[in-house]
Amino acid sequence: MVGIDIGSHSVKAVLFNQGNDGYILEALAIEPMPRGVVIDREIQDIEAVANVIAKIRKKFSSSITLAAAAVSGQTVITKTIYMDGTLSEDELASQIEIEADSLIPYPLDEVSLDFETLDVNESDPSKTNVLLSAARTESVETRVASLVSGGFKAKVIDVESYAISRTHDLILPLLPDDAADKTVAIVDIGATMTLISVNDADKHIYSRDQIFGGEQYTRSIASYYNKSFEEAETAKLSNDLPPNYTFEVLAPFHTVLVQQIRRAIQMFLTSSGKDKVDYLVISGGCALIEGAHELLTQELGIHTVIANPFENMVISKNIDQDELKINASQFMVAAGLALRSFTSWHI
Repeated sequence: MVGIDIGSHSVKAVLFNQGNDGYILEALAIEPMPRGVVIDREIQDIEAVANVIAKIRKKFSSSITLAAAAVSGQTVITKTIYMDGTLSEDELASQIEIEADSLIPYPLDEVSLDFETLDVNESDPSKTNVLLSAARTESVETRVASLVSGGFKAKVIDVESYAISRTHDLILPLLPDDAADKTVAIVDIGATMTLISVNDADKHIYSRDQIFGGEQYTRSIASYYNKSFEEAETAKLSNDLPPNYTFEVLAPFHTVLVQQIRRAIQMFLTSSGKDKVDYLVISGGCALIEGAHELLTQELGIHTVIANPFENMVISKNIDQDELKINASQFMVAAGLALRSFTSWHI
């Protein structure tokens, strides 16, 4: 199953296989998204998205037909609720519909629901922890329609924060040996949205979106050097900027980046009761901005690395290794979605 991350700046796609010694990266692709087609994680033009996905489709074997995508943003709600441990699956489904009515601030006929039984509640063993996920049906249906029109069959619509969380084991080789038992925050900085997902000893415990992303940096370049947005984006990617841009544009953006991530971590610590984040992993296009991970390590006092979910994998000979090294950090959501090929459960 191809994991397809439909972003406002680009569409990323990943396909894994499973070998005796772990996962194999079989194929991946990235295609730019026209501006304005996806705004705040919502698809505005299904046909335009489908056209980009159709380009992705050509880069994968015709025998691979299934795809997983994800919803995110303000219209997605996830909660852990506590239910009677003796209920059957059908009874649980009925009870959750009743509970959902009071938990979800939208009419239920406009919402797609799913749930997953997690584990026994620690404080009351007669109760079971159940993960409830809900999204506006319109958000789900636009993704399904885009995938189908682009040539895939939509098998899974996941939640982005869980897709990111699922990559936890893939990025552990980048961190010190004790990271498997520590609190690890993955901060995925997209074009317009930043998603923080925190795992504690391999258990997903927190996620949150905030509006901030690489477009802010591009707009600063455009404004400072009197360029169009497209010219600024090209200059940013090719590093074709005046020598003094470090002080004029990069340093102010670095300041904002640190502020945003510090705020995100502080919100996690306040809500979770945790004392600290042990390790920070940054992903997305902004992770590659010059000096970002060193600056975060220095300013936040948290060991920070740039994500590469393919670090310890066998890589197919069809994949350009140099290009992969440059772009790997942008594929975290797509990689997490591709991992759904090997698990039937949510997180």
